[in-house]
Amino acid sequence: MDDGPPAPGPATGTRRPTGGPDRVLRAGRLPAAAPPQWHRGLTVVAVVSLFIGTRDLWTRATASHPAAAAIVTVCYAGILTCGVLALSVRGRRALARVDLAVLGLAITLVICQYWLDHAGSDEGVLTAQAANAILHGRPAYGQPWPWLFSTPKVGVTKTMSGGADYTYAYPPLTALIAAPVHAVVHSTAAATLVTTAALLIGTLALWVLLPAPWRPAVTAVCLGFGLLPGYARSGYPAVVALAFLVPVVVRWPDTGAGGRLGRYGVFRAVCLGAACASQQLAWFLVPFLLIGVHAVRRGELGGRAARAVTARYAGTALLTWAVLNAYFAADSFHGWLNGSLLPITQGAILHGQGAMGVSYYFTDGSSRLDFYSYASVLLLLGLLAATLLFVRRLGPALTVLPWLPFYLATRSQDGYFLLMTPLWLAAAATVPASALATAWRPMIPRVRSFRAKAVVATVLVVPSLLCLTVAAASPPPLRMTVTARLADRPHRGITSVRVHAVNTTGHPLSPHFASRTGQGTSGWWTIRSGPHTIAPHASASYLVSPPGGFRRLPRGGARFYLIAVSDKPMTITTAALPSAGDHGDGPR
Repeated sequence: MDDGPPAPGPATGTRRPTGGPDRVLRAGRLPAAAPPQWHRGLTVVAVVSLFIGTRDLWTRATASHPAAAAIVTVCYAGILTCGVLALSVRGRRALARVDLAVLGLAITLVICQYWLDHAGSDEGVLTAQAANAILHGRPAYGQPWPWLFSTPKVGVTKTMSGGADYTYAYPPLTALIAAPVHAVVHSTAAATLVTTAALLIGTLALWVLLPAPWRPAVTAVCLGFGLLPGYARSGYPAVVALAFLVPVVVRWPDTGAGGRLGRYGVFRAVCLGAACASQQLAWFLVPFLLIGVHAVRRGELGGRAARAVTARYAGTALLTWAVLNAYFAADSFHGWLNGSLLPITQGAILHGQGAMGVSYYFTDGSSRLDFYSYASVLLLLGLLAATLLFVRRLGPALTVLPWLPFYLATRSQDGYFLLMTPLWLAAAATVPASALATAWRPMIPRVRSFRAKAVVATVLVVPSLLCLTVAAASPPPLRMTVTARLADRPHRGITSVRVHAVNTTGHPLSPHFASRTGQGTSGWWTIRSGPHTIAPHASASYLVSPPGGFRRLPRGGARFYLIAVSDKPMTITTAALPSAGDHGDGPR
């Protein structure tokens, strides 16, 4: 009689599948879900980004800080290990742990960088001095501190009027935070410690707030590429503003959902006000953000409710900003107002990588530099109008649009663009186009097709482009002939320059002279003889000498120029000076 198959036992248990998608783990659990391949790719990019600048860090550390060099050596081993794990782990949780390890390595390297270099640049030096003034009950605004710029590492912002700016020119919050730190750390490190800590806190906040697959990109953008840590070590207040803006822009279309701000909405508004009280760059984000929030809420709630919740959001941010500025405004309203607006009103000399380079680097100058500023303002207004009209299309790029006008400004250095790049990442990860699919937009008659919308968008930016063309195409205001007096002491250089200048414009000009090699501008040259002002269509002769009475000629084929600038109107004229291979008129 057949008794059937034997009962399963230790030696004859049921067979388990050996392959295929239906296999199970020995513990009886399903295999962990595999991460998407693009997540693995972002992890690899984050790992590779940690190599940027690390060799230079290790080289400097071996010379002066062996302990830091040892830490960096261990970090190299960690980078290589994470590279292997990023490509070999199979589950999402495992890859998330690798992402956390990469973040830990990036933070360690940033701290080592700060350990070796925390002296700060002009922004950090001014912030530390303002913190010291606050700590001792002295005014922080309107006080020139020229002795802070006695070292070559600390640059000074020169103005088109022939002077320089030696005062604190930022909102007060960064200096307020640095004040108690300065009570313990009596140096510029008080400011750079605050900004470096703000960068790390902002990075951690963004890392936590973004979906897991996007987190390795946070590590790369905020820490790995090395751009933002450099600004943090320099003491830039914009880094503090960036940290406050992180919770503001992550999932910003959710702000005021259902007509209520809620605790997190109020927190966002407070952070927005704090960012505006930290650095002026945050100011430019505010109108774009309010347009976006209003449009999304109006599409959900209707006009009256949308205006109400947007007003509460803006009012909370404004109240926060006012509270943080109240003491300084009450202490010296004029000094506080001038200091807060100084980066916009100071008339600083041309600098940056934007369109102004046409007149500064690539031609002999321009008699209408003010039109660069007009172009910047008009582009800002045009982009605001475009955001209002096409919010469904431009809303996801709301964290990028505010910085475009800086490309046309007379001060267009790339820091204005890259300091806020983590916000671009936050928008990419948390603000999909679907979040704005129902956003309200004003109806424009007969503007329905893509072509019609493109025409409207073009019309909005045409005034800006026209001003840009005027600025770039205008000829230099002076027709300059220069004769250099050369000497050998012991290197070949210039002791003075004879300048014959003809004012070709219809305005009186008061020129100020400096030399330029590449993008850097020297200190102002001394006018030994010559009039203060050249009348319209008149000519004048000047004898000018470099700071210290001697300017060594650049070598290696570097081009060397004498520039003449004026502030009212803003103009610049450039003339070539002899290089090391030229003879000039020889020593006299």
